[in-house]
Amino acid sequence: MKKKLLSLLFFAAPLLAFAQEKGLDQQIDEAFGNATGWFVEFVFYQIPFTDTISVYWVLFPLILGATYFTFYFKFINFSGFFTSINIVRGKYDDLEGRKDHKVEIAKSEFTDEEDNPDTIRVEGHEGEVSHFQALTAALSATVGLGNIAGVAIAVSIGGAGATFWMIIAGFLGMASKFVECTLGVKYRDIAEDGTVYGGPMYYLTKGLKSKTLGKILAALFAIFVIGGSFGGGNMFQVNQAFQLVQNITGGSESVLAGKGWLFGLVMAVLVGIVIIGGIKKIAKVTDKIVPFMVAVYVGAALFVIFANYDMIGSAFGQIFNGAFSPEGIAGGAVGVLIQGFRRAAFSNEAGIGSASIAHSAVKTKYAASEGMVALLEPFIDTVVVCTMTALVLIITGYVDPLNPPANDAQAILLTSSAFASSISWFPYVLTVAVVLFAFSSMISWSYYGFQGWVYLFGRSKKMEYTYKVIFCIFVIIGAAASLGSVIGFSDAMVFAMMVPNMIGLIILAPKVKEELTKYMKAIKSREA
Repeated sequence: MKKKLLSLLFFAAPLLAFAQEKGLDQQIDEAFGNATGWFVEFVFYQIPFTDTISVYWVLFPLILGATYFTFYFKFINFSGFFTSINIVRGKYDDLEGRKDHKVEIAKSEFTDEEDNPDTIRVEGHEGEVSHFQALTAALSATVGLGNIAGVAIAVSIGGAGATFWMIIAGFLGMASKFVECTLGVKYRDIAEDGTVYGGPMYYLTKGLKSKTLGKILAALFAIFVIGGSFGGGNMFQVNQAFQLVQNITGGSESVLAGKGWLFGLVMAVLVGIVIIGGIKKIAKVTDKIVPFMVAVYVGAALFVIFANYDMIGSAFGQIFNGAFSPEGIAGGAVGVLIQGFRRAAFSNEAGIGSASIAHSAVKTKYAASEGMVALLEPFIDTVVVCTMTALVLIITGYVDPLNPPANDAQAILLTSSAFASSISWFPYVLTVAVVLFAFSSMISWSYYGFQGWVYLFGRSKKMEYTYKVIFCIFVIIGAAASLGSVIGFSDAMVFAMMVPNMIGLIILAPKVKEELTKYMKAIKSREA
């Protein structure tokens, strides 16, 4: 099957190159946009607040849901922070192998107070990856272009104050991640060969009292996550990576100019080699790439910040003052708040449900243990990495609300220029980092889409390889084609995932509280 996959990729590449020369990609993109424009407009419909401020409606359930979970779980995003770090460090690993860990056998006809038989069967199972690997697999899908390009757009449009609201959104998002990833483990399925199947499809189906509602919401989520994996998690990533590689190698004069398909083919082969191995192979790659990428990027950001240490105080002053009393910024304080929350939500995906798919594969008997690990994700992604990017842009003076970047491609170049002002050679390193960010995002999103695919079409090997071949072909398409409408539709599908997921999270929150209580009791009994 591996040979078939590679042969299909090499066969597809010349066809895509021909299509690119003939402008077929633009024609397809326009036709696709005409057919799907209504869906994109619905998902990204903007509610007007003032003459100058409009807000995407999808931000409301994300922000309100995260705020609700923060209070419902008594600020778990703060109180559980150090416990989460200890779990990743392995401090409580002995709890997973305790001989006194017992699970009551559920009756075939169980009541609301009794546990789900499927859940009991799973709780004693080892899973596939460690807490750290599950965290890096999920982080690899969120830490990426949103942290580099999205932040540049946020601070350019909303000023330095948008950074403050990004940080607030990151802290709130930690609670949403805790809820969805706890549910991902609690209601996951384990195949006979040990393969884990988890995510919103399973906790919506198993957890909700109304099985009909659960199946409808699960099917919708599965459709949306497949579409999101092909677009936002695949084509967009490789397309933006190619744009930066082409720019750094000479722009329109680059040897790669007009050869996006070739770049896509190389990436598709590399992606194909990894994703054929499943979540274990993906986790082995991400637990090496992600820490390295974050360390390099944050290290460079810290270098720029401390090289201009005399401006750090002023930068934080601009962030706090701009958050509440922005001057000269279009839309005023509300506009700054919206820019911060919008970009944070786009970056960390808290409440979307995607991360719970990766986290559900963890080796644990306690569902809440992985929920605790997951809450670190928005902190790393938004509070740390996004803030670092914003500080570099503010300190180096690359924040101009009167002339913001028009799109993510321009925003990446803006961030690159900000780093280059202090580290002349860093744009080359940033290019490598962006390619690695894109690569890791693609392999993680392939796993997300695959889980939705097998939920709808079955778990046979034929269905598995069908999805993975299609995914790799879309890598080539993404690098080669003009994808304005396709990417818009794909991003809409990613945020459409939020609707069925957030309904399930709100309803199942009491189940999460039970899991948290059980796990915290286990920790206390260990320390007693």
